[in-house]
Amino acid sequence: MVAHVVVLEMSTNPDVAEMQRVFHAQRNGFRAHPMPTLEDRLLVLQRLRTSLLRYKDDLVQSVSADFGHRSSDETLFAEVMTTLESIKYHERHLAQWMRPQKRSVNPLHLPAKARVVYQPLGVVGVIVPWNYPVFLALGPLTAAVAAGNRVMIKMSGFTPATASVMSCLLAEVASPDVIAVCAGRGEISEAFARLPFDQLTFTGSTEVGKKIMAAAAEHLTPVLLELGGKSPAIIHDSYPVDTAAGRIAFGKCWNAGQTCVAPDYVICNHSRLQDFVRAMQKHVQAMYPTMRENPDYTAIINEKQHSRLKNLLQDARQKGATLVEINPGHEDFSQTQKMPLTLILGVTPEMLVMQQEIFGPILPVMGVTSLDEALEFVRHRPRPLALYYFDHHPSRIAFVSEQTHSGGLGVNEVLSHVGIEDLPFGGVGASGMGRYHAHEGFLTYSNAKAVLEKSRIYPLHYFLPPFNKGLHKFLKSYFLR
Repeated sequence: MVAHVVVLEMSTNPDVAEMQRVFHAQRNGFRAHPMPTLEDRLLVLQRLRTSLLRYKDDLVQSVSADFGHRSSDETLFAEVMTTLESIKYHERHLAQWMRPQKRSVNPLHLPAKARVVYQPLGVVGVIVPWNYPVFLALGPLTAAVAAGNRVMIKMSGFTPATASVMSCLLAEVASPDVIAVCAGRGEISEAFARLPFDQLTFTGSTEVGKKIMAAAAEHLTPVLLELGGKSPAIIHDSYPVDTAAGRIAFGKCWNAGQTCVAPDYVICNHSRLQDFVRAMQKHVQAMYPTMRENPDYTAIINEKQHSRLKNLLQDARQKGATLVEINPGHEDFSQTQKMPLTLILGVTPEMLVMQQEIFGPILPVMGVTSLDEALEFVRHRPRPLALYYFDHHPSRIAFVSEQTHSGGLGVNEVLSHVGIEDLPFGGVGASGMGRYHAHEGFLTYSNAKAVLEKSRIYPLHYFLPPFNKGLHKFLKSYFLR
């Protein structure tokens, strides 16, 4: 038998050539050691946890440098602490997950033993976005190495400082033939997506996700796509509007709204719109009395994103919307990458702000007359990564859960379901496919191999043609009933 060898078209770009060399080193390393032991995997996880703690301050500084300013506490809470909890969770459960699962054998195939063995897939590629460059690099990495894989991480070209620190951090965890980091844009990004990985994980926009999936299809590479979308927040008439506004304000201002599961728009009763606006103003002012120089308030990542957000506001204004800027300190935000939170009233489907994922401190607020009207609006749009519903009535909560489709459902909360490590995370439809976090992450990065083991006794010998024996007639009369 001739071995199948994958030949990659080499590039004149030395960074691409080096990336391809590292891929081949990881693939060869996996072929030599295709089933890391529990001890091997736990050692990598322990080193990852130790290295993350050692570099946490460097990561905080590098992320802030890439953003122009990023709240240090946001990075520590959302990226470092959440990742540490994920690593600990995998360490606790890995031995149980790795055990082969015994399965039953139907009488027609006895005597035999059946089991499912979870094997690593091989070399996994992880494409990381810029908004949470630590959490969205190390989260998939944790699940992938727990499943026994080797991993190549492609950091965003918009976070070069973080990519540099991440390279140092992971160099202390494992050699490049086990875990490797690369960064860059353009040709490097395209070449990375075209590598024949055994699994490819991408977090980012829906449009780029389509391109990633098309590139992966060339090698039939399975993909996990976490794509975001427009995540609605629905407030029932019975729920205290002040409480809902406080929780939504937190979720929309966190990382200046640059979060894939941030509430993208709010739906509440027409009669409560002004109450909601006033409550949002109160809660934002309590969190951020000033914004421009406030170390707790994060900047927009770059001028490109800043301009895109300003264009969304301008488009909404030109099409008749009312803009309510929440600027507690009455500050001038010119010559800065920070933006105050702006509520948009009177939105219509034709406005860009209702067609695109916002990914920034802009929040459309829609008025409806009933819960049914709100659900009808949501159901006629692409399925979101998250849906948030504010209500305390059990039957209505169950109704909303059953009548809507989303990657996750948050009841009386926003964002925090992503940090529950025992819950799977991912999208559905336009918001993505596949799951990681929890046990589902281990399964995503594993091959569930079915194993059937026959004994010395082989009854199927008696089932062979010609099919006119008395045993055949008995079996058909016994099983076909």
